[in-house]
Amino acid sequence: MKKIIIPLLLSVFLPSILKAEDVEFRAEAPQQVVVGKPFTLRYTVNQRARDLQAPDFSNFDFIAGPYTSQSSSTSFVNGKRTSSFTLTYTYTLMGREEGTFTIQPATIRVDGNEYTSNGVRIQVLPADEQPVHNQTTTNKQNSNNSQGSTANVGISKDNIFIRTIVSKNRVNEQEALLLTYKLYFAGVDVAQFTQNTKIPEFSGFLKQELEQQEIQTELEHYNGRNYQTAVIYRTLLYPQHSGDITIDPAHFEAVLRVQVRQQVRSIFDDFFGSYTNVTRELTAPGTTIHVEALPTGKPAGFSGGVGQFTMTGDISTTELKANEAVTIRLNIQGTGNMKLLKTPAVDWPEGFETYDAKVTNNFKTTTQGVSGTKQIEYLAIPRAAGEYTIPPIKFAYFDTRDNQYKTLTVGGWTLHIARGENDETTSTVVQSYTNKEDIRQLGTDVRYIYTGPLTTTKAQSKKIVFGSWQHIICYIIPLLIAIILFIVFRRRIKENADIVRMRYKKANKVAQKRLKEAQKAMNEHNKQAFYEAIERAAWTYLSDRLNIPTANLNKENIVSILRSKQVDEQLIEEVKQVLSTAELARYAPSAESAMEQLYKQTSELIDKLENQKI
Repeated sequence: MKKIIIPLLLSVFLPSILKAEDVEFRAEAPQQVVVGKPFTLRYTVNQRARDLQAPDFSNFDFIAGPYTSQSSSTSFVNGKRTSSFTLTYTYTLMGREEGTFTIQPATIRVDGNEYTSNGVRIQVLPADEQPVHNQTTTNKQNSNNSQGSTANVGISKDNIFIRTIVSKNRVNEQEALLLTYKLYFAGVDVAQFTQNTKIPEFSGFLKQELEQQEIQTELEHYNGRNYQTAVIYRTLLYPQHSGDITIDPAHFEAVLRVQVRQQVRSIFDDFFGSYTNVTRELTAPGTTIHVEALPTGKPAGFSGGVGQFTMTGDISTTELKANEAVTIRLNIQGTGNMKLLKTPAVDWPEGFETYDAKVTNNFKTTTQGVSGTKQIEYLAIPRAAGEYTIPPIKFAYFDTRDNQYKTLTVGGWTLHIARGENDETTSTVVQSYTNKEDIRQLGTDVRYIYTGPLTTTKAQSKKIVFGSWQHIICYIIPLLIAIILFIVFRRRIKENADIVRMRYKKANKVAQKRLKEAQKAMNEHNKQAFYEAIERAAWTYLSDRLNIPTANLNKENIVSILRSKQVDEQLIEEVKQVLSTAELARYAPSAESAMEQLYKQTSELIDKLENQKI
């Protein structure tokens, strides 16, 4: 019985269920309309339907509707039949007063089931305070003074122009601001929005361009008139110093489609005119941004981060053995100058072998700035057993929302390190018996014994005789070699124990290694890798050479120490210039020649510092 009932029920209800899932019922209307001007509101459904229940249009004047229309199509692709159906209900409404209003969802019935559309939010703009002088009026004026034909090239600057819009006129140093060039036009037909653009260099800023989406127009009320607008360029700017920074004007070209008036006209010219394209030069005005310097009293660990951030972290384990790896993971998340954030330093205990941090960036650029996450992994290996404490990791930044410095803290772990299997502290007595082999019998026969006379041959006469001076020298020479090696190795152990001195001696060697990496990246035209290697070469060299901990490594400390060591002021300026250029070049486009020049400056700077007694 079940075998009969179940297929019967599926055959009755399954088609309606599948059909119900495919029903699409939506409302469409303009996002902006003008008071006193009609507009259309459309409801479309992709199935045959009835009983449309429209909402109350209380904020709008009802003019006409609903007008019903339907369309259907059928196509065959690779022998497969595909059909579509659309039913449309059209209302004509008109804005009654200025404001933003919401038209509630409508309902409709399809195969006995009720469906609800989306709501529509509409902004009603005020009417124009002054009439729009369109190009037709100007054409008639120009046609009286033309020979043959004329085109409208005297379009008023009030009919089409570009505005320079900044999200903020007053910002803090390193705080992101959004700059937008927006095109406004009314009474003209724009065939092409822009060509041959000339964007300013934005001196004093780091620039992060936003991805340009497909240009779309929308209605906007500005200076008493309603304009069609389009965003033609957007970029994020990060001011690099305090004071007033001026942004130069930008230049664009727009192609306008204008009607040509013939001197000899017929009755059809009013309906079928010829058109031509006219290029119009447009200038977006410059502007000035006031940049506030970051407040004094920067906390320890501040490395230039500006924005809003959060930080989380964890450690792989707190119970391990010597010579086993331990990993700390940090996750910095937020919005701001994410690309300029420096990696927080971890103060590992003495006796830990550490490695360079692994950084993974996952950023996206929005109108609020660069947002995303910066994931950092620190790896270290303890070499001796014991109990060690890792101090909390601190990340300081300037919060633009609260206008103050904040410090985020993560961690503060205690590690319990047990003895490893290959630990040097393992008992030597146990080790001496661990790998002993059983004594093996090499043979059962007695070795051959020579019973002949003992004669001295010529070769035997050259052998060293016990107690002779040659015999004594054979003991003295290895002893002298052992003493020399003992002194050399003792001195090397003492030098290796002096970490500061070792960093000082190896500073140039490490820097030259980084420079080779930069030269390789330059030859491969890998700009990102080149600037990273150059920056690491300069900062690492100065950190090792001047014995500055990573947490305190910044330009101010470097300049202060160089001056205290009476280094020439001109050389100090070169240090500042190389550090600033390397840092800025990572995020600003540059030519191949600039890469070669920066490489040469960095190499010469390291050579000069090597000759200084610091």
